[in-house]
Amino acid sequence: MTTPSGNEVLFDRIAIIGIGLIGSSLARGLKEKGLAREIAIHDASAEAMRDAKALELGHHYCASAGEAVANADLVVLAVPLGAYADLAPMVAPNLKQGAILSDVGSVKQAVIRDLGPSLPEGVHFIPGHPIAGTEHSGPKSGFAALFHGRWCVLTPTPGTDEGAVARLKALWTALGSQVEIMTASHHDQVLAITSHLPHLIAYTIVDTATFLEDETMQEVIKFSASGFRDFTRIAASDPIMWRDVFLNNREAVLEMLGRFTEDLTALQRAIRWGEGEKLQEVFTRTRAIRRGIIDAKQA
Repeated sequence: MTTPSGNEVLFDRIAIIGIGLIGSSLARGLKEKGLAREIAIHDASAEAMRDAKALELGHHYCASAGEAVANADLVVLAVPLGAYADLAPMVAPNLKQGAILSDVGSVKQAVIRDLGPSLPEGVHFIPGHPIAGTEHSGPKSGFAALFHGRWCVLTPTPGTDEGAVARLKALWTALGSQVEIMTASHHDQVLAITSHLPHLIAYTIVDTATFLEDETMQEVIKFSASGFRDFTRIAASDPIMWRDVFLNNREAVLEMLGRFTEDLTALQRAIRWGEGEKLQEVFTRTRAIRRGIIDAKQA
């Protein structure tokens, strides 16, 4: 069946648990494209639920996660990673046979660890990660175009039904994403360098600035160049979400942080000893990476 927007209805009922930036953007995209007949929403925050209802993000606003997922063909968890373990016993018993359970978390091995053991037979478990976002949070910050041109990574567990994977892939494609399928461990390794480490560095640089003398700190704010402004934008991201990311992907982050520390020490040495050629060599390599990102339309 197609909708007035020209898209096919892919799921009868989709439940979204957590209605922050990603959850609300997903709801907006689903409604805009007509990809679900019904959208059920639950969030532990009463304020978020009031906002979601006022924004008309769904069709049903449920008092519990269990109520929201009942009879849903697709369930998407969009809560902080630290909430998954507590959420599992509320969601799992209410999943119907044949339902797809997915999520939007930035770490995938932890999701499999916290959710996998609780799931009943007949439920298709396909963890996911739309690599999109802003520094803003809450239902009001979402927008349907958030996923346009961005990657969404799916990490189905071994033996997952290929038809279910294809349905979820079709949904994210309809929302404007490019979809990649990989193992959870590989995802966590890649995201440790492309997302998690940059956030850790940004938090550290901005936090260092907060301990400068008052006069110097005011000048840092007043004369912020584009580099520092970019770091402050990243460091303004949801602190709870990023706390959970680092705690749940600690091995991969620590490995990449070790490599970064070694490279930083090498640059420190080059600066100390005036090794201009070494510095230029590094900076030339990094320019090529930036050009590659631009060419891939991910800038």
